[in-house]
Amino acid sequence: MSLSPLRVNTDRLREDIEALSHIGLREDQGIYRMAFSDDDMAARDWLSLRITDSNLELYQDGAANIHARLGWNASIPSVIAGSHIDTVPRAGHLDGALGVVCALESLRVLKESQVELKRPLEAISFTDEEGHFGGMFGSQAFAGLVTPDYLHNAANLDGITLTDAMKKRGLDARDALHAQRNPDSIHAYVELHIEQGPVLDRQGISVGIVDAITGLFKWEITLSGSANHAGTTPMDMRADAFQGLAEFAGQIDRILAEYGSPNSTATIGRVELSPGAANVIPGQAVFSLDVRDTDPVILESLAEALRRSLSAIGRRRSLMFEFDVLSEIEPVQCANLVVDAINASADALGIPATHLCSGAAHDAQIIAGITSAGMIFVPSKEGRSHSPAEWTAWRDIEAGANTLLNTLLYLAS
Repeated sequence: MSLSPLRVNTDRLREDIEALSHIGLREDQGIYRMAFSDDDMAARDWLSLRITDSNLELYQDGAANIHARLGWNASIPSVIAGSHIDTVPRAGHLDGALGVVCALESLRVLKESQVELKRPLEAISFTDEEGHFGGMFGSQAFAGLVTPDYLHNAANLDGITLTDAMKKRGLDARDALHAQRNPDSIHAYVELHIEQGPVLDRQGISVGIVDAITGLFKWEITLSGSANHAGTTPMDMRADAFQGLAEFAGQIDRILAEYGSPNSTATIGRVELSPGAANVIPGQAVFSLDVRDTDPVILESLAEALRRSLSAIGRRRSLMFEFDVLSEIEPVQCANLVVDAINASADALGIPATHLCSGAAHDAQIIAGITSAGMIFVPSKEGRSHSPAEWTAWRDIEAGANTLLNTLLYLAS
């Protein structure tokens, strides 16, 4: 990296992180900024004011994504950094928000330094990454993936539609159909994020350079047998749906070892048994299955092996099985252009870094479909996230912020 490295204003960055962390904070120490809630709107107002106070151009697109722009020129592809400021219920203060605040701080430093840049810069806060109304709404609209059907069907768990939630805030959901960005207008995208896993924390490394973002499939599986009396039905005459589930769960480690990779994970996170009485053999088990890997071929191999296992268990235990595909997301390889820029920036700053994969989905995964994209991770204490216990040491935040700043400088110069 030929340019001298720049550094963020740590006091200003800390003040912004602290200020945003109080918006939506409740007595249980969790943050509640679900998309288009009162607190989400308050956070949007706060961010918009910080952008204008910094003498950066403020722009909001049809999906309510908030943009800060430096040196905007529609004829030159821009370099973008971003993430999100919405949260899950009872969230921590860094997931998403850290990436947005550090992106804004990077633009401020680059403006103040008066360094000559060849490309415009943008910091973007994407709407509803956490999925209050379906997941990654803002980045999907930005990438041109939102359709009229998507808008018609999107609703939260309380039955409130995305259309109504946006209308309440003076927004028209149909405008999201026009939020699509021309891929030719983007040079690269970088996202700084907490790892949300334990790898960096255990290794004592401040910066992680993401090589790939996991893909996944989520199934809802139903095993159907026969509910019967727990005391009068011999064990060898049962069609016990829970026993089928238990056997399947016990085979997951073997299937991952045979067909997966070191990046593979599989999780049964929700189970419902019916009829649900202590003295009745379960006649039906409905459960979720979340499977992830960074290789699409491995994901398909795992899916086939899991289907075979369910089929064999069903035959052996006189159970019927069926599954619904709830979601499928393709894995993404981060672009060499961005990975190399992050590497060069960490080296220039003298910050030790390691390479790893992301086991969680991010806006970067969507944006990678239209431009070169990459991610910077900072450690999550004990791997905790989506919780008030979410924490990253300040020295790690500073290291990640400076790496982002200089990555943007590298890509825009």
